[in-house]
Amino acid sequence: MARLELHHLSKHFGPTVAVSDVTLDIADGEFVVLLGPSGCGKTTTLRMIAGFVAPTAGRVRLGGREVTTLPPWKRNAGMVFQSYALFPHLSVAENVAFGLEMRKIAPAEIKPRVTEALRMVRLEGFAERLPRQLSGGQQQRVALARALAIRPDVLLLDEPLSNLDAKLRETVRVEIRELQRQLGITTVMVTHDQEEALIMADRLVVMSEGEVRQVGSQRDLYERPADRFVAGVVGRSNILPGKVVEPGRFETQGGIRIACAGGQAGPAVIALRPERLALGPAAQGLTNRLHGTVEFVSYLGANIDVHVRVSAADRVVVSQPNRADGRLPSEGDKVEVGWPAEAGVVFAEEAGRPQA
Repeated sequence: MARLELHHLSKHFGPTVAVSDVTLDIADGEFVVLLGPSGCGKTTTLRMIAGFVAPTAGRVRLGGREVTTLPPWKRNAGMVFQSYALFPHLSVAENVAFGLEMRKIAPAEIKPRVTEALRMVRLEGFAERLPRQLSGGQQQRVALARALAIRPDVLLLDEPLSNLDAKLRETVRVEIRELQRQLGITTVMVTHDQEEALIMADRLVVMSEGEVRQVGSQRDLYERPADRFVAGVVGRSNILPGKVVEPGRFETQGGIRIACAGGQAGPAVIALRPERLALGPAAQGLTNRLHGTVEFVSYLGANIDVHVRVSAADRVVVSQPNRADGRLPSEGDKVEVGWPAEAGVVFAEEAGRPQA
């Protein structure tokens, strides 16, 4: 367990900039998630922390110790790979013991540490099995046990749940989070799954094209996204392009004028969370009220998404809780959509920057 510091970390592969000037301070025992689309630099950042990739510039400090130039086995970092990277010919116990053997731990100490690690991931009775005799979730736990057996200062997780089916992911991500809290171990996880990030993290780091776009708690990033990209990556948003015609007044590309909170005059977009929009009678009395036509209805079980065309160029999605006594809208229905002015977050258009 240790504090992890990244100072102006960068990585270039020839002319390609994979990571650019990343600075992060991760507290002892904190769970931080690097979130972003494929190719945004999050895995390269993780591998620089682990020592598998040498940075082009910048420093890595772990527990107050400079580790930038140290090889992986001298950093005391536990790594769980996306593919688990288990040795197929070794038993579960032998896989978990591998990192200890590489560190020249005394054989008498290895067995109890393997037993302890398997107990932590609830695989006590699986020590003699081979990886092929395990389910995907069990293999993932073996990989986690191997990383924990070395008693690392920092735990690094590279898309650890991506190979699991949806139902198993729900279970395992909670198990990992609970175990991390029990051990109080500093953890950095990479994912492109925003739901995983929102559930598991103490803080989120949203990345794009090698750069950090915003760092903060789930609530910070969801309620106060720094830009259009973050609004699209953390949660869902209706993004309506247009312009701010005056502070507090936005005009969409479809010519609809709506009230908003602030904004500087000029080209901009407005982001609206689907659950902040109201439909039908619930729209009465709200600042913005638009008439539209239902184009599509998505039945999602707990929620229903209603896609409403409000102009030739503008469509919004309204998310409603699924109530047993509620009537489902139908395609072609004429409806009213409403939301308060403060529900819309306005961002100035940024030319040349990727948008979610």
